Amino acid sequence: MATTPIRATHEIHTRRLSRNLGLGIVLVLFVGLVYGLTIAKVGTDPRDDLGADWAAGQERAAK
Repeated sequence: MATTPIRATHEIHTRRLSRNLGLGIVLVLFVGLVYGLTIAKVGTDPRDDLGADWAAGQERAAK
């Protein structure tokens, strides 16, 4: 009875690794985008010219 040698890495493992790396890169980019947008939104200074309209709208809504 002839036995086939066991290969250390199968072709499916190589494909799975490249797919996982691609997905990991996409997830890191998505997290970076969400983090950047959060910092941009939270970092808006209401006393600044850019945040003045937002602050005025918040004051009107609170009344």
